[in-house]
Amino acid sequence: MRLFRNLSLLILITTLAACSNLHQRETLELGGDTQAWKVHRQSVEPLQAWLIQGKLGVRSPQESGSGTLYWEQEQDSYDIRLAGPLGRGATQLQGDNDGIVLDIAGQPTMRAASAEELLEQQIGWRLPVEHLLWWVRGLPAPDSPSRLQLDTDSRLARLNQSGWTIEYSRYQTVGDMQLPQRMQLSGHDVLLTLVVTHWEPRALP
Repeated sequence: MRLFRNLSLLILITTLAACSNLHQRETLELGGDTQAWKVHRQSVEPLQAWLIQGKLGVRSPQESGSGTLYWEQEQDSYDIRLAGPLGRGATQLQGDNDGIVLDIAGQPTMRAASAEELLEQQIGWRLPVEHLLWWVRGLPAPDSPSRLQLDTDSRLARLNQSGWTIEYSRYQTVGDMQLPQRMQLSGHDVLLTLVVTHWEPRALP
């Protein structure tokens, strides 16, 4: 029994330490209001399910173009559909804890453990899907160091993380949240511009 209690205590301490360190990798630049940023972040973090529709522009050494984006998210499961910008017809990327499935019109279904690596192999440029789950909400991903610049309303204006620079030029009010409406991602020889035309937060089942 004592061993069980000690083990439980160790697990609790480890969990609390992980939670307390969750945002210690953030570096706030240019004297931003740390408390106001914390309040904003806490209002957005609970959002884990949504439907997004918008327009995606792509510029890379291999190609450039624009098209539409449809994105359904439910915690760790997502269904992202692209039409137009890849020059390959409709593209659907689905992911969950069991892996990634990529369907490109006219090609066999492909499976992999990493969405980013799979997309780079098949279409020639990276789409940082795992980090986009955070960036599209205007938040840095918690798994790697980040440098933040805030706007006058203490929302992200610019984010540097994992070799990418994300610039937020417009937000929209969705319920009681401020969510990105226009963002631009640059890195790894790719420039992506996302304009969200429809933000629909959803409740988890």
